[in-house]
Amino acid sequence: MTAADIPQHTADLANGEKLYNIAGCRSCHLPGADLKDVDPGLPAGGASLKTPVGTFYPPNLTPDAETGIGKMTDLEFVNIVQRGISPDGQNLIPALPYTSYAHMKVEDVLDIKAYLATLTPVTSPAREAGIPAAFLVRRGVGLWKWVGLDTTPWQPDPAQSESWNRGSYLVNGPGHCAECHTPRNFAMVLETSLAFQGGPHPEGDGKVPSLRGVIERGRYKDAADIASALQYGEIMGYDKVSSGGMGKVQQNISKLPEADIKAIGEYIASLK
Repeated sequence: MTAADIPQHTADLANGEKLYNIAGCRSCHLPGADLKDVDPGLPAGGASLKTPVGTFYPPNLTPDAETGIGKMTDLEFVNIVQRGISPDGQNLIPALPYTSYAHMKVEDVLDIKAYLATLTPVTSPAREAGIPAAFLVRRGVGLWKWVGLDTTPWQPDPAQSESWNRGSYLVNGPGHCAECHTPRNFAMVLETSLAFQGGPHPEGDGKVPSLRGVIERGRYKDAADIASALQYGEIMGYDKVSSGGMGKVQQNISKLPEADIKAIGEYIASLK
């Protein structure tokens, strides 16, 4: 993106906080083990994230001027989140799910940045990722983006309800559910024709279940039941929702307003 793509925008901090939660920012950018005195609720970065291509250490998202995003411009932030391009021009490996965030409204991304600016700054220097031949991999990602990065903005379906469309946006954009629940082809590009039909676990261990037909399969009774599972998890008897790979996801979704959780339930219920 260029500066011309960044709209004039008055930040909505409440919206930024909602999207920060469903986007899983804190879940991935947890403080590293060396930051013993740091509030674990802050996205100070440094905790390891294991993937099939190596181990990443998600960076500091607090507004620290030297080691966080305190000096980052709106354009730099949007290019990281929606295009996978660092401020110094490097292609980022899509462990950061910018392939889903690319579908978000730019204004929503700016709201997340504005919310992050309200957090307590933490000094947390970047850690070098444990990726074999990282330079070559990043060059390869630049080529991969030609086929693997769809930057089409999400569009509402006029045939569906406002709530369904809200759920669709949250699931397909900031919630980045397709990243785990959609299989990939040999080039690791999402198979959109098989959207939400499940796939290999992104950490390389086991499989992620399909989100399609969860009512027809007897997993849930209806859209309201799906919403309850996402809101309350296993404390209300919903098996395998707030533990394992879904644990952090459910915790993040539970922080959303009830209307948004119901919207997600309505959208998932429609996936046949």
